[in-house]
Amino acid sequence: MEQLEFTATENEAGVRIDRCLSDKYEELSRSYLQKLLKEQGVTVNGKAVKANYKIQAGDLVQTTLPDLTEPDILPENIPLDILYEDDDVLVINKPKGMVVHPANGHTSGTLVNAIMYHCQGNLSGINGVMRPGIVHRIDKDTTGALLVCKNDTAHRDLAQQLKAHTIKRRYRAIVAGNLKEDEGTVEGPIGRHPIDRKKMAINYKNGKDAVTHYKVLERFGNATYIECRLETGRTHQIRVHMTSLGHPLLGDEIYGSGKNPYHLQGQTLHAMVLGFVHPRTGEYMEFSAPLPEYFLNLLEKLRK
Repeated sequence: MEQLEFTATENEAGVRIDRCLSDKYEELSRSYLQKLLKEQGVTVNGKAVKANYKIQAGDLVQTTLPDLTEPDILPENIPLDILYEDDDVLVINKPKGMVVHPANGHTSGTLVNAIMYHCQGNLSGINGVMRPGIVHRIDKDTTGALLVCKNDTAHRDLAQQLKAHTIKRRYRAIVAGNLKEDEGTVEGPIGRHPIDRKKMAINYKNGKDAVTHYKVLERFGNATYIECRLETGRTHQIRVHMTSLGHPLLGDEIYGSGKNPYHLQGQTLHAMVLGFVHPRTGEYMEFSAPLPEYFLNLLEKLRK
């Protein structure tokens, strides 16, 4: 059992505790923090509080992380496309259609099932039993480079790099329509959609800061091939930001127009480049995941 604590500052006064914890401990998922709050694992000045408690300056906030227990998630011998591996980290090229971590009612066939088999129990436990080793995630239908941590020391270090926005992430995407500018930046805080809870949206009231830089690589008239560089890593960030410009990703079933002339399954988005400082050696490392076949085939069709 581990305890994290901090004393609230003037800047944090008036902020809901669930939001404050999420900002402070980015290595812990929101759902995991909500679970801790519900189970009275978070106290303020020695008393358990609910998620909607508003922090006051000087509050002593203590969060108790329970010991990792064996999950009801079984290791599965699912082939992995490994870009790099050592005793601390694993970089995987995730295929299309694979969910990163289990959720209620969906406990098999995920990346977590695969890495549990591959790593034989050597995975960080910081994010709880449903997400062993997972320091960041990409959507089910997004392909490409994903980082997995084999121990808590590596997880903490890389979570800090994520928080400081020093991890290099370059995505490739194909969006609908012809972007006006050759390059640009989209800034808009991302949070839950106020009406449709399955969606994220630019949400100035409850969103978290999000910045996406894009650059046009190729134009096809009715579509544009772009590279995106993330400063932040919010849920559905590229998908929401490009939709806000009027150029949703091709194949995007949530944010797109619903038209799908290329018979795509999910958004055309690939996490191509991932660069970080190794948590043990301090050496900068960078990996590139090749574009998947469906993406290359679509580019060929568009070029014709």
